[in-house]
Amino acid sequence: MPQSRPRNSVIANKSRAARSLTCGQVMCAPNVLNRDASVADALDKITSKDWDHLFIVNSERVPIGRIHAVALLKIIAKKTVNRDIAWMHTIPARQLITQETLTMRQSTPLLKAAALMLTHDLNQLAVTNTDGQIVGSVSHSIVARHLPRFIL
Repeated sequence: MPQSRPRNSVIANKSRAARSLTCGQVMCAPNVLNRDASVADALDKITSKDWDHLFIVNSERVPIGRIHAVALLKIIAKKTVNRDIAWMHTIPARQLITQETLTMRQSTPLLKAAALMLTHDLNQLAVTNTDGQIVGSVSHSIVARHLPRFIL
């Protein structure tokens, strides 16, 4: 019996530490684009920086939506869309928003963010400050990088 007590204590400490890890502690820089940018700007950012998504933000850096690279490529590949370069410079990127942005505060536990990503089948979430401005993002790779150390 004496051996189980320290083991339970270690497990409790790891569990407490895992629950206290916040999005703000592990977030990475967000992939953002201004709402007035064009489709060409979005395509350029995604391809030149090798991003799989963009958060569209307003002038106060509050996220208003998200564009996924695959959705952008599907729109460009459709035969009904004029493939001339000119249309890409005239259409605002905000018209390509495929999903509303789900956000987490910096103080939100990473476990909660991971559960939300799984529930809504998302690869990443925007992290916002108390004013609602985007300050970072968390993704499956961040969760996979930080949470296993508490499990093992």
